[in-house]
Amino acid sequence: MRVMTGLCLALALAACVTTSTQKPKFGSVQDAASYNVQLGIAYMEQGNLAAAKEKLERAAKENGNDPIVHSALALLYERLGNPAEADRQFRIALRLAPQNPEIDNNYAVYLCRTNRVDEGVRRLLAVAKNPLYRTPEAAYTNAAVCLRSVHRDEEADRSLITALQVRPGFAEAAYQLADLDLQHGRLAAARTRVDGFVGRYTATPELLLLGVRVARAQGDRLAAEQYARRLRVDFPDSEQTRSLAEAGANTG
Repeated sequence: MRVMTGLCLALALAACVTTSTQKPKFGSVQDAASYNVQLGIAYMEQGNLAAAKEKLERAAKENGNDPIVHSALALLYERLGNPAEADRQFRIALRLAPQNPEIDNNYAVYLCRTNRVDEGVRRLLAVAKNPLYRTPEAAYTNAAVCLRSVHRDEEADRSLITALQVRPGFAEAAYQLADLDLQHGRLAAARTRVDGFVGRYTATPELLLLGVRVARAQGDRLAAEQYARRLRVDFPDSEQTRSLAEAGANTG
């Protein structure tokens, strides 16, 4: 079961991190803590967990009342294989910012990844209905991914339909719903879903590769090649294009 991109590290702070060796000047310890959080997340994304731990622990000393610091620490401790400390850090973040739906979403996704599906789904559906949360379609889709991980496919189907009602052009929900149809042998429904989405909205490599798989399952070689050609042309460097090439090589 693939996990939705953006499901987890929704803090989106690392983008503004500089690699300059010049130490920036800060007007307050809060500024310093924010910068160290950004560095810590950047190091985490690079897989340098030791450096990430150093920066995030420093940020916690500088501003221990910042919920973002504790959210980042929670993600780090999960990566370090310390679920008890990850859970504790998430709960600190939630206590410091009880009305922050982004933190609640991150914690809910964490719960799903640690097999606490009922609590995770409950939180995700609450996040989706929170008027402060700007992307409810993502929360509904996250809930569906969580439900699919334990084969509660009918509930997942309903959650995905709701996500697409909220935002019809949300590619991840369309992918998950079509993939669910394919999994259950509903080939015509899956094909309609993929064809309809890529004809109306911006295609993604995931949906195009799924289109290849569905068309092949239907025995429609022409459609499968059309999807494959579009995938190779529009996303030549994608993981999906590489996997398609590898599959072709293995069957050649």
